[in-house]
This record gives sequence, C-alpha cells and structure tokens, in this order.
Amino acid sequence: MKKIFITGALGQIGSELTSALRRIYGGDNVVATDIRKNDSEAANNGPFEILDVMDGNKMVELAKKHNADTIIHLAALLSATAEAKPLFAWNLNMGGLMNALETARELDCQFFTPSSIGAFGPSTPKDNTPQDTIQRPTTMYGVNKVAGELLADYYYHKFGVDTRGLRFPGLISYVTPPGGGTTDYAVEIYYEAIKNGSYTSYIGQGTYMDMMYMPDALNAIVNLMEADASKLKHRNSFNVTAMSFAPEEIAAEIKKHISGFEMNYQVDPIRQGIADSWPNSIDASAATEEWGFKADYDLAKMTKDMLDKLSVKLK
Repeated sequence: MKKIFITGALGQIGSELTSALRRIYGGDNVVATDIRKNDSEAANNGPFEILDVMDGNKMVELAKKHNADTIIHLAALLSATAEAKPLFAWNLNMGGLMNALETARELDCQFFTPSSIGAFGPSTPKDNTPQDTIQRPTTMYGVNKVAGELLADYYYHKFGVDTRGLRFPGLISYVTPPGGGTTDYAVEIYYEAIKNGSYTSYIGQGTYMDMMYMPDALNAIVNLMEADASKLKHRNSFNVTAMSFAPEEIAAEIKKHISGFEMNYQVDPIRQGIADSWPNSIDASAATEEWGFKADYDLAKMTKDMLDKLSVKLK
C-alpha cells in the first residue's frame, strides 16, 4: 500500500484506521472520504474528500485524482440500524460495495472491505465456528455481508482484483462512539461505568459474542494487506477474534476497577435476536496460518486500557 483511498473514513473503524495508516505510510498518502466532514483528526490531518459511495463515477474520479493504489471500503450501515431500514441497508451496503469494487477494477487497485460474524446465522456451528462453514444469516446486515464476501471473491477470480477481507467480531474502542451495531453494549458499558457507575444492558446474561479491541483490528488490516498474496488460500473474509464474553463477564472485569459498578438488564428483542443468531466463539486458525494473525488484548488488558483512556477523555 502506497496511496490509500478510504471510504466511510469517519466511522467507527475508519476514524482510527485513517490516523493509523497516516502514521505508517505518511499523511499525504492516505485520503479519507465520507458523506460529510466533521472536526475529527481523520477529517483534518490529511487529504479529505466528500464522497457519497452511491456515486460510482465520483468515486472513480476522486481515486484517480489521488493516484490511489489501494481502496479500503468501510462505508456501510451496521447491524441493528440495517435491520430497522433493510431496503436502505441493501442499497447502501451493496451499491456502495459494487462501486468500490468497480473502482478497484478500473484503476487496478488492491482492495479491502470488512465482513463480520453477522455473516453467520442460526444454523452455523455456534462454538469455535470454522473458517469455512454454512452461512445462512437471518438479518439484512448478514445477507449483505455474505453477498459482499462472494462479490469480493468474484472480482478476484473474474477480474484479478487483489481483494482481501476480515470477518470482524464486535469492535471495542474509546475513540469513536457506537454506531448502531448489536455489539455496541460492550463499548457503551465503559462510558456508563465512568459517567454513572451503572449500565443497563440490552443484551441478556449468558449471551456470548466474539469481540476485539480496536488496536488489534487495525493491526490485522495492515498485516493482511501487507501479506504475501501467494500464501493466502482464503484471501477474503478471514475469521479473526481476540476474546468471547457475556455481558456479566465484562461487568465483573469492570468491578475490579470500579468497585461500586452495577449492571442491570433490559433486553431488546431485536438486538438480542441478532446476537442469538451469531456464534459464541470463532476459529481464527486460518488467519494465523496464512498470514500470522494474533491478538494482543484479552478482556482484562482491554478493560484496563479502556477505563484509563476514557477516564481522561470524559473529564
């Protein structure tokens, strides 16, 4: 990667990935784009362009203008929001992805887009979910992700586009607020623990989901994109994970630092239903074997860092 063009650069992943890539590859070599501009570091500390990913011609024009050799396509509607607006989610998630893939094909760019554990469904093995397994999701977001994985594979086999991707679990970060995902409770709980000393979870006790701290997610993207293509058997949608926990377990870890913290439950049937259709834990051995993936943060290490960083941020 030398000239990187990012869509959805001001979202949960993009805002941190943009800054991380600028530190690695140089500020002028990473172009952030989003549908609107804000006052974030990603928007103001390097090249930025306004882009609606539904406008394929504009995407090609801007990527060409900046001599992009890599497209990182992050613009998407997340799981809970997509379920509330399924038609809009299909149009944005799939239309935007097609435009990004076409841009990569036309300009001969390397390409990355994230998938998700949402690509699995109720009939997928729940524990230690394999890299290659049945994928029959029951949410619009999941349907989009499966279709996206297949499209990325198609563009590799049909047109030779160097497509790569990761199936992310829930991502936890202190930088960007939650953005409408089912796993957002695992971010919100830290904010509420510091601000109010309590949290009411919309996900029920005993509901296990895979999670990953954002620094590990960013490293995984960079390492996959820099990996030797000849060693990638799967190429797209590698399972990656760092930890799997239920709400009561993250609450117990927080109590080690904030002794009076209280956890309550008011289950949201929609988000609980989405969570129940996802794996409890996934097998990331293919990513480890093919390009050396490993995570540095477990629940204890992440919790300490989240609380330390948010204590400063929320002063």
